[in-house]
Amino acid sequence: MSSSDPTVQPVPTSVVEQVDAADVTLSNPKRAVISLGSNLGNRLETLQGAIDALEDTPGLRVKAVSPVYETDPWGVEPGTQATYFNAVVLIKTTLPPSSLLERGHAIEEAFERVRDERWGPRTIDVDIVAYQDVVSDDPQLTLPHPRAHERAFVLVPWHDVDPQAEVPGRGAVAALLAALGQDGVRVRTDLELRLPE
Repeated sequence: MSSSDPTVQPVPTSVVEQVDAADVTLSNPKRAVISLGSNLGNRLETLQGAIDALEDTPGLRVKAVSPVYETDPWGVEPGTQATYFNAVVLIKTTLPPSSLLERGHAIEEAFERVRDERWGPRTIDVDIVAYQDVVSDDPQLTLPHPRAHERAFVLVPWHDVDPQAEVPGRGAVAALLAALGQDGVRVRTDLELRLPE
Protein backbone atom coordinates (compact mmCIF):
# COMPACT_ATOMS: atom_id res chain seq x y z
CA MET A 1 0.00 0.00 0.00
CA SER A 2 1.61 3.25 -1.07
CA SER A 3 1.70 6.31 1.13
CA SER A 4 -0.20 8.22 -1.55
CA ASP A 5 -3.19 5.86 -1.21
CA PRO A 6 -6.14 8.18 -0.41
CA THR A 7 -7.72 5.53 1.88
CA VAL A 8 -4.76 5.72 4.27
CA GLN A 9 -5.59 8.24 6.96
CA PRO A 10 -2.70 10.01 8.64
CA VAL A 11 -2.36 9.42 12.36
CA PRO A 12 -4.29 12.22 14.10
CA THR A 13 -1.98 14.96 15.26
CA SER A 14 -3.39 14.79 18.79
CA VAL A 15 -2.28 11.15 19.12
CA VAL A 16 1.23 11.95 17.90
CA GLU A 17 1.42 14.85 20.36
CA GLN A 18 0.39 12.60 23.23
CA VAL A 19 3.03 10.05 22.33
CA ASP A 20 5.69 12.72 21.97
CA ALA A 21 4.64 14.71 25.04
CA ALA A 22 6.64 12.55 27.43
CA ASP A 23 9.84 13.23 25.49
CA VAL A 24 9.10 16.74 24.34
CA THR A 25 12.03 18.17 26.32
CA LEU A 26 14.47 15.61 24.93
CA SER A 27 15.78 15.51 21.40
CA ASN A 28 17.36 12.21 20.37
CA PRO A 29 17.38 10.75 23.90
CA LYS A 30 19.44 7.69 24.81
CA ARG A 31 18.17 4.73 26.82
CA ALA A 32 19.87 3.91 30.09
CA VAL A 33 19.29 1.46 32.93
CA ILE A 34 19.90 2.48 36.54
CA SER A 35 20.03 0.14 39.52
CA LEU A 36 19.06 1.47 42.96
CA GLY A 37 19.77 -0.16 46.32
CA SER A 38 19.36 0.86 49.95
CA ASN A 39 19.88 -0.88 53.28
CA LEU A 40 19.96 2.00 55.78
CA GLY A 41 17.18 4.19 57.10
CA ASN A 42 13.75 4.26 55.45
CA ARG A 43 14.76 2.20 52.44
CA LEU A 44 11.55 2.59 50.43
CA GLU A 45 11.41 6.34 50.99
CA THR A 46 15.04 6.67 49.95
CA LEU A 47 14.52 4.70 46.74
CA GLN A 48 11.52 6.85 45.86
CA GLY A 49 13.51 10.00 46.66
CA ALA A 50 16.28 8.87 44.30
CA ILE A 51 13.74 8.19 41.53
CA ASP A 52 12.19 11.63 42.02
CA ALA A 53 15.64 13.23 41.99
CA LEU A 54 16.43 11.48 38.70
CA GLU A 55 13.18 12.78 37.19
CA ASP A 56 14.05 16.30 38.38
CA THR A 57 17.30 16.16 36.42
CA PRO A 58 17.28 18.36 33.29
CA GLY A 59 17.60 16.23 30.17
CA LEU A 60 16.35 13.08 31.90
CA ARG A 61 12.99 11.32 32.01
CA VAL A 62 12.13 8.25 34.08
CA LYS A 63 10.22 5.87 31.80
CA ALA A 64 9.71 2.77 33.96
CA VAL A 65 10.20 1.66 37.58
CA SER A 66 10.48 -1.98 38.62
CA PRO A 67 8.85 -3.68 41.58
CA VAL A 68 10.79 -3.58 44.87
CA TYR A 69 12.95 -6.58 45.71
CA GLU A 70 14.48 -7.47 49.06
CA THR A 71 17.95 -9.03 48.97
CA ASP A 72 20.67 -10.06 51.36
CA PRO A 73 23.83 -7.93 51.48
CA TRP A 74 26.82 -9.03 49.40
CA GLY A 75 30.21 -9.98 50.79
CA VAL A 76 29.36 -9.73 54.51
CA GLU A 77 28.53 -12.12 57.34
CA PRO A 78 24.81 -13.00 57.37
CA GLY A 79 22.90 -10.98 59.94
CA THR A 80 25.51 -8.21 60.27
CA GLN A 81 23.64 -5.77 58.00
CA ALA A 82 20.03 -5.03 57.17
CA THR A 83 18.62 -6.45 53.94
CA TYR A 84 18.61 -4.32 50.82
CA PHE A 85 15.69 -2.97 48.91
CA ASN A 86 16.57 -2.99 45.21
CA ALA A 87 14.89 -1.64 42.10
CA VAL A 88 15.75 -0.85 38.49
CA VAL A 89 14.74 2.30 36.63
CA LEU A 90 14.64 2.77 32.87
CA ILE A 91 15.40 6.30 31.75
CA LYS A 92 15.72 8.30 28.58
CA THR A 93 18.31 11.04 28.66
CA THR A 94 20.26 13.48 26.56
CA LEU A 95 23.05 13.51 29.17
CA PRO A 96 26.28 11.75 28.22
CA PRO A 97 27.33 8.87 30.50
CA SER A 98 29.83 11.03 32.41
CA SER A 99 27.14 13.58 33.33
CA LEU A 100 24.75 10.81 34.29
CA LEU A 101 27.44 9.38 36.58
CA GLU A 102 27.93 12.81 38.19
CA ARG A 103 24.19 13.06 38.76
CA GLY A 104 24.12 9.61 40.34
CA HIS A 105 26.91 10.58 42.72
CA ALA A 106 25.14 13.85 43.56
CA ILE A 107 21.97 11.92 44.46
CA GLU A 108 24.00 9.53 46.62
CA GLU A 109 25.58 12.49 48.41
CA ALA A 110 22.20 14.14 48.92
CA PHE A 111 21.13 11.01 50.79
CA GLU A 112 24.42 11.06 52.74
CA ARG A 113 25.84 7.95 51.15
CA VAL A 114 29.05 6.99 52.93
CA ARG A 115 31.79 5.23 50.95
CA ASP A 116 34.06 4.21 53.82
CA GLU A 117 34.10 0.46 53.27
CA ARG A 118 33.57 -1.87 50.34
CA TRP A 119 30.21 -3.64 50.59
CA GLY A 120 29.42 -1.51 53.63
CA PRO A 121 25.83 -0.54 54.39
CA ARG A 122 24.57 2.42 52.42
CA THR A 123 21.58 4.71 52.35
CA ILE A 124 21.52 4.64 48.56
CA ASP A 125 23.44 3.15 45.67
CA VAL A 126 22.82 4.67 42.23
CA ASP A 127 24.54 2.53 39.60
CA ILE A 128 24.46 2.99 35.83
CA VAL A 129 23.96 -0.57 34.61
CA ALA A 130 23.82 0.14 30.88
CA TYR A 131 23.75 3.12 28.50
CA GLN A 132 22.36 2.35 25.04
CA ASP A 133 24.60 -0.39 23.62
CA VAL A 134 27.80 1.26 24.82
CA VAL A 135 30.66 -1.02 25.82
CA SER A 136 33.47 0.89 27.52
CA ASP A 137 36.25 -0.06 29.92
CA ASP A 138 36.78 3.50 31.12
CA PRO A 139 37.85 3.08 34.78
CA GLN A 140 35.64 6.05 35.78
CA LEU A 141 32.53 4.40 34.34
CA THR A 142 32.72 0.87 32.94
CA LEU A 143 29.76 0.09 30.67
CA PRO A 144 27.84 -2.05 30.99
CA HIS A 145 28.33 -2.35 34.77
CA PRO A 146 31.10 -4.97 35.12
CA ARG A 147 29.13 -7.19 37.51
CA ALA A 148 25.54 -6.57 36.36
CA HIS A 149 25.40 -9.81 34.37
CA GLU A 150 26.09 -11.89 37.48
CA ARG A 151 23.82 -10.10 39.94
CA ALA A 152 20.28 -11.38 40.23
CA PHE A 153 19.25 -8.30 42.21
CA VAL A 154 19.95 -6.25 39.06
CA LEU A 155 18.76 -8.73 36.43
CA VAL A 156 15.44 -9.69 38.07
CA PRO A 157 13.99 -6.15 38.30
CA TRP A 158 15.55 -5.21 34.93
CA HIS A 159 13.78 -8.16 33.32
CA ASP A 160 10.50 -6.98 34.93
CA VAL A 161 10.64 -3.59 33.22
CA ASP A 162 12.18 -4.79 29.95
CA PRO A 163 11.77 -8.53 29.25
CA GLN A 164 13.64 -8.20 25.92
CA ALA A 165 16.62 -6.39 27.46
CA GLU A 166 20.20 -7.29 26.63
CA VAL A 167 23.35 -6.63 28.61
CA PRO A 168 25.66 -5.17 25.93
CA GLY A 169 28.32 -7.74 25.08
CA ARG A 170 26.87 -10.30 27.51
CA GLY A 171 23.56 -11.36 25.98
CA ALA A 172 19.89 -11.39 26.89
CA VAL A 173 18.93 -10.59 30.47
CA ALA A 174 16.40 -13.47 30.40
CA ALA A 175 19.12 -15.99 29.45
CA LEU A 176 21.61 -14.64 32.00
CA LEU A 177 18.91 -14.83 34.66
CA ALA A 178 17.95 -18.38 33.69
CA ALA A 179 21.58 -19.44 34.16
CA LEU A 180 22.01 -17.51 37.40
CA GLY A 181 18.73 -18.24 39.19
CA GLN A 182 16.84 -15.93 41.51
CA ASP A 183 17.96 -17.19 44.91
CA GLY A 184 17.80 -14.56 47.63
CA VAL A 185 15.90 -12.04 45.49
CA ARG A 186 12.44 -11.72 47.01
CA VAL A 187 9.74 -9.53 45.47
CA ARG A 188 7.95 -7.23 47.95
CA THR A 189 4.44 -7.05 46.56
CA ASP A 190 3.43 -5.02 49.63
CA LEU A 191 5.71 -2.16 48.57
CA GLU A 192 5.50 0.07 45.53
CA LEU A 193 7.61 2.75 43.91
CA ARG A 194 5.79 5.43 41.91
CA LEU A 195 6.68 6.59 38.46
CA PRO A 196 7.08 10.38 38.82
CA GLU A 197 4.12 12.37 37.47
